[in-house]
Amino acid sequence: MARKIVECIPNFSEGRDQKVIDALLESIRAVKGIRVVDHHADGDHNRTVITFLGEPDRVAEAAFQSIKQAAALIDMDKHQGEHPRIGAADVIPFVPIQDVSVKECVAMAEQLGERVASELDIPVYLYEDAARKPERTNLENIRKGQYEGLRETIQSDLARKPDFGPAELGKAGAVVIGARAPLIAFNVYLNSDDVSIARAIAHTVRFSSGGLRFVKAMGVMVDGFAQVSMNLTNFNKTAIPQVVELIRREAARYGVQVHHSELVGLIPQKALIDASVWYLQLDQFETGQILENKLENEDIPSEHDFLDELASAQPTPGGGSAAAHAAASAAALVAMVARLTVGKKKYAAVDEEMRAVIIKADDAREALIHAIQFDASAFDGVMAAYQLPKTTKNEKRTRTEVIQQAMKHAARVPLETAEHALKVLRMACRVAELGNINAITDAATAASLAAAAITAAGANVRINLQSLKNDTVRKEISEQLAGVEKETRIFQKQIHAILDNRADLQLL
Repeated sequence: MARKIVECIPNFSEGRDQKVIDALLESIRAVKGIRVVDHHADGDHNRTVITFLGEPDRVAEAAFQSIKQAAALIDMDKHQGEHPRIGAADVIPFVPIQDVSVKECVAMAEQLGERVASELDIPVYLYEDAARKPERTNLENIRKGQYEGLRETIQSDLARKPDFGPAELGKAGAVVIGARAPLIAFNVYLNSDDVSIARAIAHTVRFSSGGLRFVKAMGVMVDGFAQVSMNLTNFNKTAIPQVVELIRREAARYGVQVHHSELVGLIPQKALIDASVWYLQLDQFETGQILENKLENEDIPSEHDFLDELASAQPTPGGGSAAAHAAASAAALVAMVARLTVGKKKYAAVDEEMRAVIIKADDAREALIHAIQFDASAFDGVMAAYQLPKTTKNEKRTRTEVIQQAMKHAARVPLETAEHALKVLRMACRVAELGNINAITDAATAASLAAAAITAAGANVRINLQSLKNDTVRKEISEQLAGVEKETRIFQKQIHAILDNRADLQLL
């Protein structure tokens, strides 16, 4: 049975202070089972949009932790920006992605709303499919008057009474929580600095003033350009090309043109395909013609599948993939130690550095996970080259060139794995030296795994170099590997010294 997957796209009223943005990201990433797939910060709007995925209970927990963090770090009395907002954690939508219904997302919104009100004492409004009142289906109705206006009316106007929590605003403001279908945040910039033109076009385009169904729009100034800022709430019924062409036509009426457009966050693949088909007039197009769709069966295997394949009689995956797997595990441990360090008063002096380590370690882990498959594919490429026919002299020459190219690639892939593993080893030493002392054995394990990965990857580099005939390439790769191994020995000594100096532990 497929895993239940929910997407959450919280909008926070901070787009300028990188430390606050990093803290918000970390509050989400700290929840196990959550994957942050995108984040977008806009200084003019003073707003950050984060997109993350996971199973429903994990997503709800991550959403709560991010609201709690935003409430602690963002003061709405000091907030200014182009985008409408009523709270630090302004909007928290849940979107069904896989094996989850909208009804289940509505239940998530209601449960989170009750928890936020109870534990954080923040007013909560439910919107879209979770709305308890028809007038609260549309977000703009809830945001009317923004934070300043809501602060003045929340106590006196019964229509502004929240669905959960107190009828008064603190410095964190209020939060809007809901469930909805996938939404596309899409902005079109005009080659003009006259914001009145953007506002006029937004008035024409948006549904609330007689425009296109499933389009919400407003005109703002961003980076010196007049911008039509939009949310497209159902791209299947109101397609992106339809919106763009209406804006283009309206812009021409005012003597301006579309300068460029942008996405905020993620977009469903189908929306881009539909736009491409429309503009290219591909009337006979079928999704099976997309190359990537043919590669769906080439997904990175799960942990269980990978170990089963590693134990099989097949030559791939082999040692190079195992090296990447070990290095990825090391990166995961580095991130864990850093996460156990941030937010602790005892380690406040290294908090910022540890947050940076988390991001780098997560990036390294992602690269190494992909390297597991890349290494197997590289060896498969060598085997395919050797299976080319040997007939005429010319064909043999071509076959030899193909084999040499495949061998060079097969040597470079584990070299890249070793280079990634070296970065992880550096980070392991750093978190061992500065991180939470209670997790020092985890840092030591990370260092050992990373060093082992470098040794294993190096063996794979050398075996492939033996078949390379190009002396220049062989020397270049050999020197790069030697440099990695030299640094590895330095860091191995360093981790021993750190463990001895820091905890008098003889762990390695």
